[in-house]
Amino acid sequence: MSTRLDHRNPLVFDTHELGRRPGALQRLTRTVRAPKDFGLQGVIGTPEGEPVELELRLESVMEGVLVTGTARARVEGECVRCLEPLERELVADFQEMFSYPDADDRGRSKQAEPADDAEDEDMTPLEDGMFDLEPVLRDAVVLALPMQPVCQDDCPGLCSQCGVRLADDPDHHHDAVDIRWAALQGLAGSLQDGEKDKKSGAEAGVDEEQEK
Repeated sequence: MSTRLDHRNPLVFDTHELGRRPGALQRLTRTVRAPKDFGLQGVIGTPEGEPVELELRLESVMEGVLVTGTARARVEGECVRCLEPLERELVADFQEMFSYPDADDRGRSKQAEPADDAEDEDMTPLEDGMFDLEPVLRDAVVLALPMQPVCQDDCPGLCSQCGVRLADDPDHHHDAVDIRWAALQGLAGSLQDGEKDKKSGAEAGVDEEQEK
């Protein structure tokens, strides 16, 4: 039966060269292109097509192939405080067990003794000796990325009143006005305007009498 995995996919790895002798090791390095939506969508991630450097260690064990690795890539996002674009280097570590389809956790045939279903759920089966690293890689990258990225740890963000970026103008501020005094100031202003009107009216009356 043919495998569903495509060996031409750069994130699909073949373990036939490793063999099934427990303790056998294989180290691989590969640079692949980031797939679409590689990160936290709308927050931060690696742009599609950007290079992702992989360092892998494949180890043959009784139940399958233990894959340990590190991914390095450039990520882009937006600061959640000041909304400025940011970029940084991401390093994500991961480990995954890919099990042999015909063996349980003791390396014996599944037909000889049923395997524990709960334990099987923690392992992904190899398909014709191959495994797809993309799901594992995506999970590792998401866990390594900040949920609320900032351009710098002490980023002051934006002014809540006018929206100016505070890092560009450290002395920026607005005179605080107590809303309780603002109402009284408005009332005082109305009274002053009324007094001015009365005074103007009185002066106009005096002028009229003088003219008579």
